[in-house]
Amino acid sequence: MSLNLIWFWTVFTFLFLFLLMTNSESENVRKVLVTFMHKLEPPHQNSISGWNLTSDPCTHNWQGVTCYTSNQYIKSIVLENLNFTGVLDATSLCIANNLQFLSLNNNYLHGFISKDIKNCKSLTHLLLSGNEFSGNLPLSIPQLRNLKRLHVSNNHFTGNLPNMVNVTSLISFLAQNNNFTGQIPDFDFSNFEAFNVSNNNLRGSVPDVEGFFSADSFYGNPNLCGKPISNSSCPSPPPRPPPPIVKKDKSKNAFIDDLLIYSGYIALGLIFIIFLIFKLVKKLKTKDKEKVLNHGEKKDMSQDISFVGGGEKLSEILNSNGSKSWFNGLGIKSEYSMTSMESGVTTSGLVLLSSRKLRGLQFEDLLSAPAELIRRGKHGSLYKVMLDYGVLLAVKRIKDWGISKHDFERRMNLIAQVKHPLVMSPVAYYCSQQEKLLAYEYLPNGSLFMLLYGSQSGHSLDWRSRLDVAVKIAEAMAYMHEELGESGIAHGNLKSSNILFDKKMNPQISEYGLMVAENRGVISHRKSLGNRNMSAAATFRGDIYAYGVILLELLTGKVVKNDGFDLVKWVNSVISEEWTAEVFDRCLNSQGASEERMVNLLQVALKCINPSPNDKLSMSQVALIINALKDEDDKSISFET
Repeated sequence: MSLNLIWFWTVFTFLFLFLLMTNSESENVRKVLVTFMHKLEPPHQNSISGWNLTSDPCTHNWQGVTCYTSNQYIKSIVLENLNFTGVLDATSLCIANNLQFLSLNNNYLHGFISKDIKNCKSLTHLLLSGNEFSGNLPLSIPQLRNLKRLHVSNNHFTGNLPNMVNVTSLISFLAQNNNFTGQIPDFDFSNFEAFNVSNNNLRGSVPDVEGFFSADSFYGNPNLCGKPISNSSCPSPPPRPPPPIVKKDKSKNAFIDDLLIYSGYIALGLIFIIFLIFKLVKKLKTKDKEKVLNHGEKKDMSQDISFVGGGEKLSEILNSNGSKSWFNGLGIKSEYSMTSMESGVTTSGLVLLSSRKLRGLQFEDLLSAPAELIRRGKHGSLYKVMLDYGVLLAVKRIKDWGISKHDFERRMNLIAQVKHPLVMSPVAYYCSQQEKLLAYEYLPNGSLFMLLYGSQSGHSLDWRSRLDVAVKIAEAMAYMHEELGESGIAHGNLKSSNILFDKKMNPQISEYGLMVAENRGVISHRKSLGNRNMSAAATFRGDIYAYGVILLELLTGKVVKNDGFDLVKWVNSVISEEWTAEVFDRCLNSQGASEERMVNLLQVALKCINPSPNDKLSMSQVALIINALKDEDDKSISFET
């Protein structure tokens, strides 16, 4: 046999075996992925399109699967809000070792995370928030050296946080609302866009966050100390007992030696006793003040009060930020006390609009609760407040409102009565000549602004999620406009930072009806009915314009920021140059979103921001059009699969 013939058969055999192995591997990946899906336990297996051995995940568009451009390997798996009740089979999943993006957010998955997750070596996004996972996070997670985002919030995880110090690509770590214990690893916070470990059982000193994150990222861990949380100083370690002294005459110096040995413990005991006495005296003073209140003794709240101790209470923070002190200890000014026992009104002037969780709450309880400043804005400040029984509230302090107490109360009661599941109505309010406070349920999952701006052009929101957000906001706003149209109460300040997300990542519209109160106060004094209707109509048109801007943010991945960037102007300039496709967020194109449907949604946004009031759609019309677009998108996906 010639040398050339031997070489030919060698090459042929090698190519044949290589092709055989390639086909076998591809079939093996399909098998393990079907196993992975089976263990997720979807409520209706037939409702999950694809995911079977008779089709290809890339060429047949399995639901939630995106492949690389070459259509040979799976790039991402996004299976969110599908009511899965099973477990995460990482052993099977990681056979698809080119997988970069995995999101199983907001299902009902349980059990442990297998150490085999380390075999998904290409993973950049591991998003498991909003499930019922438990146990420790595997020690192998730090071996995912390409990981950028690790989100495990709102689960039942225990044990220590993973030490991701050596994962230099990590830019987002969300682990709030779990049962993690131990200390916080020394992350490189300068590299992070998002970080949150609030509401766990962590202890010890908070690492140096270098000013990148506030106390909000660490809230709800009573055993944490150090900056930036309110418990800024960590206790000193107990003094070590002095070493035993070599005694020449033990009988003579025994008492002195024992005293030296136990002096540290004695000092600690004295400190503890002093602390108990201080707490007892403070409690007795509080009871005395409550007795004074119950007997109707008047308190002067107009005098300036200086608070000492770091401003932990809401009252202290309010006084430190206000020009005038209006709260004196736990006393309530007599003009705020009420003798009538009206439904929902406490004896201290706090009006409870939702009594299910706040039953029995008094104004002094709210002011005495631990609080921290979340943000300060043009129209007021927002505070996070924790009540004694663990309920978290977001308290809005409003300033510069030209509205009477009567009009304010009427407005708040109207908004509370017109309920929509996606519109946050106040749960309580307080109104006096000097102060107006509104309390809402606190939502920990951030805003649409942060999802888009803080997640690199919204990579955590795919096309269907964005379209779903657009539909829900439109429907909720249309409902509110219809119900409150005659009262002239629009939102007045609709923007992506006022679209919050609940535990299941449903959008919630916050601060409805606040920023137009001053205008309505002026309007109520006008005699002309026509002028009143025109002004009220303008506020509703403003909502429609603002909704159009939100649509542009969802489509472009860009957000309106306070740095001079004009999103509307930029979109119009790109469209005028006939480069419409350049408007859309690139990650939407990479996820396979239909350009035709994105263009249709863009046309709706342009109609909303049209400066001509005669050509502008109503919110109800916008909701109908957006719903039709979503139905078309759903049908198209069903047809393609």
